[in-house]
This record gives sequence, C-alpha cells and structure tokens, in this order.
Amino acid sequence: MTLTLYNANGYGILIKNLEAWGGLMGSGYNYFERGNLDIFSGRGPCLDGPICNLNLTSDGSGSHHGWYCNYVEVTSTGVHTPCAQHEFTVEQWLATDTSPYELTAIRNDCQYNLGQARPELKIVDAVRSESGTGPDSDFSILRSAVH
Repeated sequence: MTLTLYNANGYGILIKNLEAWGGLMGSGYNYFERGNLDIFSGRGPCLDGPICNLNLTSDGSGSHHGWYCNYVEVTSTGVHTPCAQHEFTVEQWLATDTSPYELTAIRNDCQYNLGQARPELKIVDAVRSESGTGPDSDFSILRSAVH
C-alpha cells in the first residue's frame, strides 16, 4: 500500500510501502484484512503545513487483493511544530473486481485542486530497524529526497 499526503500548499510526502515504513502490529500480522484496525507510525520529512490531501494506492497484488478502507487518520508533529490531526473518510474498496474498480482513493480536503499540486514530493523509503520489532521499535529512513 502506497500513501501520499499533501499539505494545503501542494507539497507532499510519498510513502512507498506503508507497512515497511511504520507497521506497528507485530510480525506475522496480516495488514489490510477485513475487520482489522491497522496502525502505522513512522518518521519522514516535515511539510510546511497540516496535511489535508490523501492518495492511498494498492498495487493490486495477491489472490484476494481487494481491501475496503473506512477511514485514514493522520497525526503529524515535529520538533518545535504543533501537532496536527486530520481524519479522511474513505469508505471505498481498493480493488479491480469490486465497484468503483479502482486501486486508488484520493481524498482532497484542501482548498486547492489536486492538479495544482507541486511536482516536488518528499519520498520516504523506510524499514524497521535491526534493533527490534513491535510497537517499541525504531524506524529508519533509508532515503528521503525531493523530486
């Protein structure tokens, strides 16, 4: 699952693999399964404003690739930065065999058109560090770049 988050100025963060970046549910847990509440927490570059736009995309892999997403709640904070929280109501299947037959859900609660988003994305590739697993693990950013 790929997640891209944008702020009101159109700058964004692309998280290429949500589970590797910040999956907190422990080893052996099956993310994106019916009835589960999946929790993620990770580090990434800061944006210059609160998050208000979301692009959630599945790669469509697996024999039962369909996933129904009710909502995504995002909390962001940083050093000397106030905490910001936003809940995106998704209520959509990410699947090719179920309506709306899309692998992407876009929710724009910003005051700009997604077409006006800046081409610069801060790309975050991260995996769980070697030091541990589970909710108390650290996460390491392997690459952070502006594109």
